[in-house]
Amino acid sequence: MHRAVNEDLHLFGVRMLGISELTLIKVLLTVGAIFALLLVRWLLGLMSRRFTKPHKRRSFWVRQLANLVSAALLMFIIVAIWFDDPAKLATGLGLVSAGLAFALQKVVTSIAGYFVIIRNRVFVVGERITMFNVRGDVIALGFLKTTLMEMGDPLRTAPGMWVAGRQYTGRIVTITNDKIFEEPVYNATREFPFIWDEMVVPITYATDRARAEQILLTAGERHTAIYQQQAQSHRALMNDKYHLDLETLSPRVFLRITDNWLELSLRFIVEDHQSRDVRDAIAREILAEFDKAGFGIASATVDIVAFPPLRGSVHMGAAEDRVRR
Repeated sequence: MHRAVNEDLHLFGVRMLGISELTLIKVLLTVGAIFALLLVRWLLGLMSRRFTKPHKRRSFWVRQLANLVSAALLMFIIVAIWFDDPAKLATGLGLVSAGLAFALQKVVTSIAGYFVIIRNRVFVVGERITMFNVRGDVIALGFLKTTLMEMGDPLRTAPGMWVAGRQYTGRIVTITNDKIFEEPVYNATREFPFIWDEMVVPITYATDRARAEQILLTAGERHTAIYQQQAQSHRALMNDKYHLDLETLSPRVFLRITDNWLELSLRFIVEDHQSRDVRDAIAREILAEFDKAGFGIASATVDIVAFPPLRGSVHMGAAEDRVRR
């Protein structure tokens, strides 16, 4: 007589309550399936890195597809191994869903956020975004979290921030995907990979403002001409898709009158990744041309035009007064 496969398992003569040979077989099959899927996932990742390395977007979508297929296969295998009765499957799924909804709310929301990011193409690896008050380039996107290479912040609102320009700080920041349901995500490189930047130059009212304005326009045009040309096609697509009437791509100067000086704001278009370098080049040229023209940068000064009359009196004690006498 053969022992039934679903009888309790005996180990060294001890009865293992609740563990049968069937359960042990299912466990071994599950572990084997997990290792097999991990191996397949590793091979797919290796192939994607080799054949799609020059194409960042293609590599990103290949990796995401591999993750989704692996996760779907794992769920299918687990269900096929452990639930051979449809009634048990429905009951088990109901219990699991209720438990996940209660105990793992953040995890479930993060997974939902992942599918929203993928479905709506909120961002992909390589794009520059601001998410949960962190600005940086997306370097990884998983089921639960997004990983950014952090960049500087002009307002320095991030904890421990010391870089004010659009350059890497060297820190890697991870943000759970559920944050997309709580705060807006700013994408600087999605469909229009350019930004309008501004530089403010104050001059005195005695300065030749027409000449100063021309210096700013010339510097802006010289260092942004290539970006104006590249942005033309993107501008046309944005106008057709979203019916946006985007402003001119050429540099412009706006004047603002203040109590102390005349403020010249140079507005120009630039690729976000090149913003700080372009600002630096424009600033150097403006300073050089201002030096040639004899112009100065206005600053807050205080002129003292008169001194009030000084009055004072000396009071001596009675003892000291008698000594003097």
